[in-house]
Amino acid sequence: MKERRNPFPTVDIIIELNDGIVLIERKNPPFGWAIPGGFVDYGESLEDAAVREALEETSLKVRLKAQLHAYSDPLRDPRFHTVSVVFVAKADGVPEARDDAKDLGVFTEKDLPENIAFDHGKILSDYFRWKRVGWKAFEG
Repeated sequence: MKERRNPFPTVDIIIELNDGIVLIERKNPPFGWAIPGGFVDYGESLEDAAVREALEETSLKVRLKAQLHAYSDPLRDPRFHTVSVVFVAKADGVPEARDDAKDLGVFTEKDLPENIAFDHGKILSDYFRWKRVGWKAFEG
């Protein structure tokens, strides 16, 4: 019988805070700046995972606004195949780097850090385009 292997479900949360978005600097490989997120636990909904991961990594209680898109390129994570559902959320308060985050910052499209992990550069490009033109950003 052939061994069955499936991608790992994950979530990423673009947290809108003041006039920017929260990114974390990863303390574990792969290093770089990333959208807060992580693995979905067994028995957990995507939405619950997004709220939990945001709180664990940034200390922010978020309100989910929209599901942006799903990203499934088998090469998006150098460790293994993941499928990520990306949410856009709103938060208030002062973020603190926790859990897998070594540091964090609030960035705008114009001042994003250079070393962005995974495929998060593409996701952020899609997000900022979505903010400008809406759902047409994902057409053809």
